[in-house]
Amino acid sequence: MTAYDVIVLAGGAAKRLGGADKPGLRVGGRALLDRVLSACADAAVTVVVGGRRATARPVVWTREIPEGGGPLAALGAGLRMTTAERVLVLSADLPFLGRGTVDALLTAAGEPGREGALCTDPDGRDQPLVAAYRAEPLRRELALIATEHGSLAGLPLRLLTAELDLDRIDAGPDASFDCDTWDDIAAARARIREHGAVLDEWITSVKNELGIDLDVDTALLLDLARDAAHGVARPAAPLTTFLVGYAAARASAGAGPDEAAAAVAEAARKATDLALRWEAEAEASGGEAAGAGSSGGGTADGGAGGAGRDAGREGTGTP
Repeated sequence: MTAYDVIVLAGGAAKRLGGADKPGLRVGGRALLDRVLSACADAAVTVVVGGRRATARPVVWTREIPEGGGPLAALGAGLRMTTAERVLVLSADLPFLGRGTVDALLTAAGEPGREGALCTDPDGRDQPLVAAYRAEPLRRELALIATEHGSLAGLPLRLLTAELDLDRIDAGPDASFDCDTWDDIAAARARIREHGAVLDEWITSVKNELGIDLDVDTALLLDLARDAAHGVARPAAPLTTFLVGYAAARASAGAGPDEAAAAVAEAARKATDLALRWEAEAEASGGEAAGAGSSGGGTADGGAGGAGRDAGREGTGTP
């Protein structure tokens, strides 16, 4: 993939949120801004237009002039900090933006004759802040608009998009879902807990929290936890997965993410085989005990009882 820069607009007033710090609101335990930044982690330069705050990865900060001057002014300020031929432009309130959408936008923006690409929402509306643009025509049009209107402050984005030859990407309902109201925030928080998505969301959040760049085979680890719980004991599941992680870290110390993922898979395989051997032993022992009881239960009980009585006599000193 050819290098690209990204501009994230994070300076809005969030009036429908009562002036709350929207980029810092958390969905799935992560700030909205950090969720957006994770979808474009391989950008050559990441510019965030807005007030400084702690972020999960380093970024370049700038502000629109005047502050609160709107999206076109913010885009112009961010563009001055970039040098790549293609520029990804995103708002800071996209909780479900994924790498697939980013790749699709950048690929479409690179097609001959195109000046960019943007997402459309399920109702067919353009989303110019979920888009990728060629830098040269973007600079050209922003300069023309500023000349015509005296500045970029307070102007709508449609003045820009109407002048560019843009491809439209239907990325589904999630990619363009933004959080403008508290109901949107509540809906986003509920959506990540839906069955089928919650584990991926949780694993991604944990990796970001711990600073881990690793492809996790969730199914492999879940199978290991199941086998340890069933074949050994329920508390063995979390303890075993912890030990697998520790062993993989030791085995792949100093290696890259691919080697680390392979080390996790190998450690999980060994632990799974061990858990299955424990389960097989338990089943075999149960079967053997049942067979012994049915074939000679009286003798066995009698022998045990006799041994107990003999032990009792020895303990009392009876000859």
